[in-house]
Amino acid sequence: MRSLTTTSLVLGAMIGLSACVQVAAPDKPIVINLNINIKQEVVYRLDGDAKDLINQEADIF
Repeated sequence: MRSLTTTSLVLGAMIGLSACVQVAAPDKPIVINLNINIKQEVVYRLDGDAKDLINQEADIF
């Protein structure tokens, strides 16, 4: 009987001391600034014969 009374008191205290949580929308809109920098590098290597052919036929490129 004593443990039931103690449990009741502890449970009552927990309920009485519980906090109130409020969720509300903000007054101002949320602003997200994204500064994105995209840099791309293309690296190519040509075989000697291909480089000579491109130099000879430069007008087609």
